[in-house]
Amino acid sequence: MSIEFTATVLGSARIGPNRELKKAVESYWAGTLDAAALESVARTLRENTWRELVAAGLDSVPVNTFSYYDHVLDTAVMLGALPERVQGIGSELDRYFAAARGNETVAPLEMTKWFDTNYHYLVPEISPATTFSLHPEKVLAELEEARALDVPARPVVVGPVTFLLLSKAVGGSAPLLDRLDEILPLYAELLTTLADAGAEWVQIDEPALVADRTQSEIDCAKRAYDFLSAVSTRPAILLASYFGDLGAALPVLASTGIEGLSIDLTVPGTVEHVAVVPALASKHIVAGVVDGRNIWRTDLDRALATLASLMGSAGTLAVSSSCSLLHVPYTLDGETDIVDPLRSWLAFGAEKVAEVTVLARALRDGTESVSSELDQARAALESRRTDPRLHDAAIRARLEAGVSVDRTPAEERRRAQAVRLDLPSLPTTTIGSYPQTTQIRLARAALRTGQIDETEYVSRMQSEIADVVALQEKIGLDVLVHGEPERNDMVQYFAEQLSGFAATSNGWVQSYGSRCVRPPILYGDVSRPKPMTVNWSEYAQSLTGKPVKGMLTGPVTILAWSFVRDDRPLAESAAQIALAIRDETIDLEEAGIRIVQVDEPALRELLPLRSKDTAAYLEWAVRSFKISTSGVSDDTQIHTHLCYSEFGEIIDAIVDLDADVTSIEAARSHMEVLDDLNSVGFDLGVGPGVYDIHSPRVPSVDEITESLRAALKAVPAERLWVNPDCGLKTRGAAEVERSLRNMVQAAAALR
Repeated sequence: MSIEFTATVLGSARIGPNRELKKAVESYWAGTLDAAALESVARTLRENTWRELVAAGLDSVPVNTFSYYDHVLDTAVMLGALPERVQGIGSELDRYFAAARGNETVAPLEMTKWFDTNYHYLVPEISPATTFSLHPEKVLAELEEARALDVPARPVVVGPVTFLLLSKAVGGSAPLLDRLDEILPLYAELLTTLADAGAEWVQIDEPALVADRTQSEIDCAKRAYDFLSAVSTRPAILLASYFGDLGAALPVLASTGIEGLSIDLTVPGTVEHVAVVPALASKHIVAGVVDGRNIWRTDLDRALATLASLMGSAGTLAVSSSCSLLHVPYTLDGETDIVDPLRSWLAFGAEKVAEVTVLARALRDGTESVSSELDQARAALESRRTDPRLHDAAIRARLEAGVSVDRTPAEERRRAQAVRLDLPSLPTTTIGSYPQTTQIRLARAALRTGQIDETEYVSRMQSEIADVVALQEKIGLDVLVHGEPERNDMVQYFAEQLSGFAATSNGWVQSYGSRCVRPPILYGDVSRPKPMTVNWSEYAQSLTGKPVKGMLTGPVTILAWSFVRDDRPLAESAAQIALAIRDETIDLEEAGIRIVQVDEPALRELLPLRSKDTAAYLEWAVRSFKISTSGVSDDTQIHTHLCYSEFGEIIDAIVDLDADVTSIEAARSHMEVLDDLNSVGFDLGVGPGVYDIHSPRVPSVDEITESLRAALKAVPAERLWVNPDCGLKTRGAAEVERSLRNMVQAAAALR
């Protein structure tokens, strides 16, 4: 019989508190670190994480949440489901990375957002030729490591239903859930193997079940867990859901023979749903009352009230984070620039683990045992509630006065812009950023530490801008950018200049693979004290007669890639940010900038998981973009950029943005998005990405020409732009120049 645990989290960050994994993986890719040294770094990170969780008081610790790149890709490896094109690559590790990021000869898997978070996962490809087979070496090795350290280890794997629902059918494959019976025996074999290796519990993640699901899909989930719970030799099964409410799937899952359910109780309505499912009275309920996605301190009194309300509904009860702590920074330790009272309002990963253990102690020993912790939490919450920065009357009055979001019809704008810009057909451009060189990073660090002053920093950045403009002129691009050398991140850069935001010094979280970001913290009402980008764009434009795009990040993306307020509606914050961006677009136009790009790559990722909430979200998301962009004249061209999402669900919203030109990720999805746009009558400019910048491979002229020919079948030449599918910040200078030369040559040939 398994031993019920009382305190846990559903997963941990894996990049390292100082991004040790990022640095090691990139060194391996560069050939300066071998596989053994890379594994040594990884093992140290895993062991340190487990020891810290045990020391904090968790009595069940998730293992197999570590990944060199992505846990969904790890699942594809476990099930023998890597694409055929990588099978001939020599070492297992290089085969894995080829699937993740490609190489000179192999295209990578597609990448898209993990539900409505800013984490990206690799999309497994399942074809009729895919033959599943079990490869449990990774999970077994990590379980063995943890047990050798006396860690109460609970292996974690992505569940069969979620794996199939998140995969992509290729080559004429039938609906992927039709193949559930092929992988269920492999999961059953895995359970027995884990039990033989000493696992008492196994966590099987099924977050796909919190989204809208058909009855047939829910029936598949029941069949899967009836089957797995009937395995004779296995650990106890904890089925984990997060990011939403299981809804109709909850009683169905509770009726199976699984021993435990982890439920995200930070989502409105879930407590009430638990109370009306009698079958949960025999289950171990892991209550996700500590928010694993955001960084605000938990209201411990409210969490305890939630836990108390579950006492009569659950067989036994454990306290947990709502989801993996993958989505928050490691710790507040070292964040010296964040001072009270803001600091007292926050909880990063280590602090959330402490909150879990405090709540578990309160359940076990009574609230008197944690009275000081409860008092501290109450004081912090009261401080936050009454802070005047959270309620700026002038900002709110400006919104209440109303803002026009109407522009003249697109055809009139197109004529005015054609005269002012005088561009060739198939105009070439890039998305915005250029490689961030060592010199740029050193200059930024020197400014931060006081080794150089602002004047010297500006001089160095202008030198970088001049080099980037000269390079684009030499390559022959038609619309230029300034390269964004002064920007640490496309969201953080703006947040640091807007009131109501705070930045971290080491609050890194993983976005994908080795890509890490430091999401800013939106804590108050937002305004723009002064122009943020005008001087840089104006300088770049002074160096060339070709148009230089002014580059801005849109309000939805700033929200999506920040830790947001939980005390006000997102729509309200989006409108406040939109006013600030609107002021910036107007100032750019007055400075002589003829094209302004307002990027919204996160438009899809904030889409609610339940369709009943979609219309309201898209209404305020589109409106915020239009607030940002509707203050300029007809002959100023508005661009936007969207990337790495499944766009079908928001095609109408893309049309409603009414941007003059939309550049959009299309390389990994082979231009599929163009058919979606055509299906809804999209007739504005579009730049489908002609090559994938997240892969190190340099596309050939023939390859880009083929992509453009495919695009021309869907979009007439007068509306088609030619560009990579995302910014070039993370790429090397030499490969960028080669790729762009090939892109320009392909466009010229087709003209």
